[in-house]
Amino acid sequence: MKNIAVDLANYDHPLSGLFDEPRTLPEWEPYILSEAVVRSFEETGFISGIKILTNEQVNVLNSELATLQVATPEQRKLFYHYESNESEDPDKVLFHAIGAWRATPGFHDLIWSPAYRMAAYQLLGAPLRLFHDQLFCKPAKHGGVVAWHQDYSYWTFTKPMHHLTCWIGLDDASKENGCLYYVPGSHKWGLLPITGLAGDMEAVRDILTAEQLTAFEHKIANELPKGYASFHHPLMMHGSYANVSERPRRAVVLNAMAAGTLGNTTNYERIDALHNFPEMKQDQVLNSNFFPLLFDGGKELEAAMNAVPRVDPLKLYTAQ
Repeated sequence: MKNIAVDLANYDHPLSGLFDEPRTLPEWEPYILSEAVVRSFEETGFISGIKILTNEQVNVLNSELATLQVATPEQRKLFYHYESNESEDPDKVLFHAIGAWRATPGFHDLIWSPAYRMAAYQLLGAPLRLFHDQLFCKPAKHGGVVAWHQDYSYWTFTKPMHHLTCWIGLDDASKENGCLYYVPGSHKWGLLPITGLAGDMEAVRDILTAEQLTAFEHKIANELPKGYASFHHPLMMHGSYANVSERPRRAVVLNAMAAGTLGNTTNYERIDALHNFPEMKQDQVLNSNFFPLLFDGGKELEAAMNAVPRVDPLKLYTAQ
């Protein structure tokens, strides 16, 4: 019998029971970010130390991740990007993939986890849809550099700029095993030229002003325990150095967008890079089953959501 992978994008709701599903404001309250945390995000462009997963949930996702590192040809068709060195030892797999939420129930349900959805709603200041997810695995003693960049510089095939990135550790993340670094306040620099994602961690210096270079020297290591997350603005300058430790660094990244985001593909210079992505027509709202609606606070919690601290989208996400 032919092995056919089931596309979980056809399910616009949680499947596995891995996460609670809050229904009322009291059930949501443990996940609401404080006013101070939301304002810190506005000022610095990121927040960190937000608990998303229990240890048991991390274990479930790492088990699924191990299967995806050796995905079948049919499973790979579900991914928008799939890159693996396919080592027989799972701890030595250098892996990057986009689209895991379509392939396994745990990663599918992660996008509906309440701590993630509430924080993303507050930090976008608007109802949100999934843009896409990513998996990153840096094996022990095996590089895995991701050079300094801004996420939106690679996402200009959408408009307007109203996105949010959530980085969730599936291992403890430290300087030694290649954690993220952030440059606080760099989300206010506007959109900068692309210097490339691989290899040279110093190339970014060539495009920064003297003032920006000074800020760059005060970059912050985003060290986190497994199961905890950071969130960052689409113009936040960030990158990660090589894993020089004796242990792996695995992570899942969730990229969300405001519910009204449009396709902007007509004149996109790197259109070939999107050939495996869902259709994104010019000036059309991205609202197919590949971009599920994750949170609409007004409908789910009605007037009670008016008291929840949120960013001002016009202030924070207007293109600079």
